[in-house]
Formats: sequence, C-alpha cells, structure tokens
Amino acid sequence: MQNLIGTYDCNADTKGRVMLPVALKKQLAPVLSEGFVIKRAVFQECLELYPMSEWKLLMEQINKKNRFVKKNNDFIRRFTAGVRMIEVDAAGRLLIPKNLMGIAKIDKQVVLSAAINIVEIWDKASYEAVLDDTTTDFASLAEEVMGGDGDELS
Repeated sequence: MQNLIGTYDCNADTKGRVMLPVALKKQLAPVLSEGFVIKRAVFQECLELYPMSEWKLLMEQINKKNRFVKKNNDFIRRFTAGVRMIEVDAAGRLLIPKNLMGIAKIDKQVVLSAAINIVEIWDKASYEAVLDDTTTDFASLAEEVMGGDGDELS
C-alpha cells in the first residue's frame, strides 16, 4: 500500500454518509474494491479507516498473540470492539455506522486525515482541538520520536 497524503474537510449527511474527496479516492483507487474496516481509535476520539489489505496485515500480528494470556485477550476484545466492514458505494460515499459516529462525536463537519496507511475520521472541532493541544509540544515530540535513532552524522 502506498502512503496516503492529505487532510480533507467533508460533511456527513444525516445517515452518516461521507463523500470521499476526489484526491483521496484516487489514492485509494487500487484498494477500493477490497473494502475497508472502520474502528474506534486507541488513543484519540476519532475513527480509523483501514484498507482491507492493511487490516489483514494488522490481524496477522494480533493473531500471533496467545489468547490464553488474559491481557492479550482483553486487548483483542477492546481493540476489535465495534469493528465494522464497510465499502465505498457507487456514488463514492462511506457510510459510517451510527454507533461509531457517536463514539467519535461526529455530527456534520468531518475531517478525513491520512495517517500513512490508514485514514483517521474526525469530528472537525475535535480534530482542531487536538491539533491546538499538541502544537506547543510538537517540537519536543518530533525530536523524541524522530531524533536519536543512531542515524546522526558524527
């Protein structure tokens, strides 16, 4: 799967349908026919949209966990809670299940944000609030996450 790029403002209709922006739809074109998995995010109040091929890779990793270890079983249950398979309809729309819209507090304004190999689906106000909250600490976070991996020139 290629790396997805872009952040897109969209609207959800009353049924939870969101039109995929043309630029994102073009990036997803190679995997559109396979379908997607949508789930709640682990760390944020948003949803994650996995192309089926990416979901299968993730499930291969998770399936290696010993289910007879309680914390593994608890993790798998929580991680897969509310997971749904969805498809892009003929009009180019995603139908976000109502229960997941509630979890992510999505009303009308939606942000689709590419996150390398998945798409995060946010309520617009929540997305902007998270960006504002992390702005001051982003330089430190970037240094901690991306700096010091032994790739420095001596």
